[in-house]
Amino acid sequence: MNIENHIEELKKCVSEETSILENELMSKHTSFKIGGMADIFVNVKKEDDVKKVLEYSDENQIPLTIIGNGSNLLVKDGGIRGIVLRVDIEEFYLEKKDEEYIVTVGAGVKNGYVAQKLLIEEIEGFEFAAGIPGSIGGAIRMNAGAHGGEMKNIVLETKCIDKKGNIKILSNEEQKFEYRNSIFSTNEYIILSTKLRLNKGIYKEIKSKMDEYSVWRKEHQPLEYPSAGSTFKRGEDFITAKLIDECGLKGYNIGGAEVSTKHAGFVVNKGDAKAKDVLNLTKYISQMIYEKFGKKVELEVQVIGED
Repeated sequence: MNIENHIEELKKCVSEETSILENELMSKHTSFKIGGMADIFVNVKKEDDVKKVLEYSDENQIPLTIIGNGSNLLVKDGGIRGIVLRVDIEEFYLEKKDEEYIVTVGAGVKNGYVAQKLLIEEIEGFEFAAGIPGSIGGAIRMNAGAHGGEMKNIVLETKCIDKKGNIKILSNEEQKFEYRNSIFSTNEYIILSTKLRLNKGIYKEIKSKMDEYSVWRKEHQPLEYPSAGSTFKRGEDFITAKLIDECGLKGYNIGGAEVSTKHAGFVVNKGDAKAKDVLNLTKYISQMIYEKFGKKVELEVQVIGED
């Protein structure tokens, strides 16, 4: 694949707001600060440009990988071949409907930004997501949740596009939300924006919740180190972090990857971790849990790319 030629052709297809980079280190675009190079990295701000990149990829048979803010992502050390498309649509607007508020949010808008905007408008229901790293698109894709709340409880509908360029509007039910999962995990659809259904609240009460959750995060999560958030999903009848702790693995490391001493459910990058360090560590953790408790654990972090 002639990368330079494809970049020049892509530039002719999209607007000036879309940036296109060659041999871009994915460690710059993930919260883990880990990952090899993407052949072509495209950051898209407009829906039309998403469609044009999809069409170009299809017509030229170039592999295409879709990412959001990279907060729940581990990119392997060999990087990613073809095009990496980051959907960074940043629209945000409110609409009052009867006693509810319908909030339209672009896939690229950060959860923290949404929470602050809603606080100013005194709209409640999103407080649980204020501290969840990443963007709205990623939060919907994995049905992110915290403090008793989940995205499935507030999403009205989501606008998305399939790999053929067809725009669809999926209802809450059609998004097939499950624990840390949704229809978007199959990569059949790419999230463009979503509508949230929320209610009027009281500023002081909303801020109090957000502050409480922020303090909890700082006390219980290793925010001082790069990570991809919670590394493993909860089991049906067990809390994975608790089993990791009971295996005595807090502080255990392989290369630059370490089980957090603050929260056993987090694998952190102590500064120079490679993807292979993280994968070897998670494999070891899984083996230890199975040997001691007979439980199989599943990664919550999405792993992509080549070794």
